[in-house]
Amino acid sequence: MEFSRKNKTIYIDTEALSTLALVQEGLLSPVKGLMNEEIANRVNEDKNFQGVPFPFSFILAPIGEKNQNIIKSLKPKEVVTLISNNKEVGEIEVEDIFEINPQERLSQIYGTSDTSHPGVKNTTLRLGNMAVSGKYSVSYPIIRKNKEYVAKMIKKTKAKKVSAMMLASNPLNRAHERMIRQTLSSCDLLVIFLRKPFTKNGLDYDIRAKALNRFIDNYLPSNKVIVVPFENTYIFAEYNELILDAMLAQNYGCDKLVVGKNHAGLGLYFDDNRLNTIFDKFKNIEIEIIDEFVYCDICNSLVSLQTCPHGQHHHVHYHSNSIMKLIQSGIIPPTILVRKEVSASIISALYPNRFDNLQNLYYSLMPGNGLIEEKSEEEFYIKLMELYRTTSLS
Repeated sequence: MEFSRKNKTIYIDTEALSTLALVQEGLLSPVKGLMNEEIANRVNEDKNFQGVPFPFSFILAPIGEKNQNIIKSLKPKEVVTLISNNKEVGEIEVEDIFEINPQERLSQIYGTSDTSHPGVKNTTLRLGNMAVSGKYSVSYPIIRKNKEYVAKMIKKTKAKKVSAMMLASNPLNRAHERMIRQTLSSCDLLVIFLRKPFTKNGLDYDIRAKALNRFIDNYLPSNKVIVVPFENTYIFAEYNELILDAMLAQNYGCDKLVVGKNHAGLGLYFDDNRLNTIFDKFKNIEIEIIDEFVYCDICNSLVSLQTCPHGQHHHVHYHSNSIMKLIQSGIIPPTILVRKEVSASIISALYPNRFDNLQNLYYSLMPGNGLIEEKSEEEFYIKLMELYRTTSLS
């Protein structure tokens, strides 16, 4: 994609570029471009665009004094070049420029403009008070590749029923596994959109992807599950997330979005044991709510809260933040919380070369067949967890 070096320039970050690419590829359709002031104001008021729920306007208002001055100077039909990470990544043919209220914009996205909110704090550092609209083109190949990959797999598997699931897998736990298996029982293909935020909270994407693929490759039917990196930018925030997730899944070719009942913000859309009418307007995608899973020490199994008769004092909960605290402290989670292969994959990635002489440690502790073979840190952790499960001396 060629861009002119003679144009005025606006500087954007990768998060803005990714969001522009999502819309360019039709993944937030019916939104197909940047909104002018009139449409933006109407969407902000009605929370609707072309008959479909849309929580706020789609605009570009990058921060920076230089950006703001450039935007103020733009004229209709003028072409401006977009720069990201010191590279030309796109251009806009200007239709409209207009002033926005950053505090109102933050409230529209997050439900608050309080900077103690981490999302508000991050977006405040990126949001200016002048917006530009117009036809644009950007170069950000990963979005198109993801779209083509999903379409290819739907065609290859001849899938008639395609379900979507948005997961952070931070980390992947047994409740996630049960949700995945339950979803697979009623679809031909499951597309797992693995969240890849631009913030640095939790495990790196590569670590989470490796752990998830380890589970899929070893414990699920082949060609029934695919994993797609999902750069959930700032617009996928708070109570708006579920609406945009459904829109994204539908435009990827999925006919069902599966979410857990403890999904953040779901309660705002849940009335009388059903999703309220805002989701009735999504004609081509079904929203399925899966109940929360716990481990019951009476049932000795992973169970749904709806099917287990035993009280809270018998239930082990799959609280991702708490499991993460164990892992970040170097503690291997119990296997009822996280599968041993998943824990081994994560711990070995977080703490590489943790032991001075891993081979000596392995063979001095673990039973062997007499052959000395080099062992990886993952293999060591898996064997160590198998020792933890020995019960005859407990």
